[in-house]
Amino acid sequence: MIRLAFRNLFQNKVRLVISVGGVALALLLILSLDAIFTGVERQVTAYIEYSGADIWVSQADVRNMHMASSSLPDSVARKVKFVPGVASVSPILYLTNNVVAGDERNLAYIIGLPENTELGGPWDISSGRSLPAEGEAIINRGVAEKSGIALGDEVEILGDEFKVTGFSEGTASLVNSVAFISMKDFEEMRGSYDTISFLLVKVSDGESPEAVAARIQTQVRDVTAQTRNDFAAQERQVIKDMSTDVITIMNLIGFLIGLAVMALTVYTSTLSRRREYGMLKALGARNTDLYLTVLAQAILSVILGFLFGLALTLLLTIVIPIFGSNLVLEVSRISLLKVGSVSLVIAAISAMLPIRQIAGLDPAMVFRGR
Repeated sequence: MIRLAFRNLFQNKVRLVISVGGVALALLLILSLDAIFTGVERQVTAYIEYSGADIWVSQADVRNMHMASSSLPDSVARKVKFVPGVASVSPILYLTNNVVAGDERNLAYIIGLPENTELGGPWDISSGRSLPAEGEAIINRGVAEKSGIALGDEVEILGDEFKVTGFSEGTASLVNSVAFISMKDFEEMRGSYDTISFLLVKVSDGESPEAVAARIQTQVRDVTAQTRNDFAAQERQVIKDMSTDVITIMNLIGFLIGLAVMALTVYTSTLSRRREYGMLKALGARNTDLYLTVLAQAILSVILGFLFGLALTLLLTIVIPIFGSNLVLEVSRISLLKVGSVSLVIAAISAMLPIRQIAGLDPAMVFRGR
């Protein structure tokens, strides 16, 4: 039956392209929406993920960066440094503000970095300096291109002028970017020299970040210590909570449209072969054989459509960033598993719907030319 289904499916190339193409486009819609949401989540936590820190220490009960404020006395850095298992501690200052160039205003995480820090700085420099000195700023390359900023130009950050000395990659999302200035400049503009926002902690070799975070939480008062993974997860959860309704509705609508198109494609493709099934019955095929043939054809169509739709989605993940868009698509394993499994179920159901008509076919209609 599988061989028969395969031959029947590939017998008419035009019909094959229509059925597989319809399924592929439907699945492309579903996979693309999932990839966009996964990509946005990845972009939002990129700074945390690439900070190089094993543990993030913040003010008590502050568990994320987005729309949050953390303030710690600088003495906390010395206390954390003496916790067993801590190899190094790097303080940073943080605020959400605009990078202003002419009439262009770009929302950004403004990060104040200590001199020669090994943690928390830009991880991918396309041109210029890798760390800002006093009076300097490193901004995202895409933001710079959109605003017409070149190396050596000045931008306004936190109400002061900074010379752009470096462009970073991977530090922009659909909603904001990350800009880096020196901690000294940050302190002077804020008018405070004895507080920090976050501590980025590197653990000693052989130490567990979870165990060291627990020690910091126990031994240092009024702080929250989280591993990098936990801190990133909290950041993603905040974004999800803020956009849950919109994203859920978009995903649901796209998913339902995609499944409806796929179900209709499989259904009409199955009915279009009624004459062929009638001929099989005339030649002595049992209804069970027809059922298996129909099901096999539907599943083959969906598998081919899924592979084609996945290829198109992966192509989009490469092409879209090339055109300078801050939109990043990322296909996740969970998305592939969800879409693939549901697609097979829908394919089976869609193929079963016309089976009653196929089972009731009169073999004589083949010879009557109907």
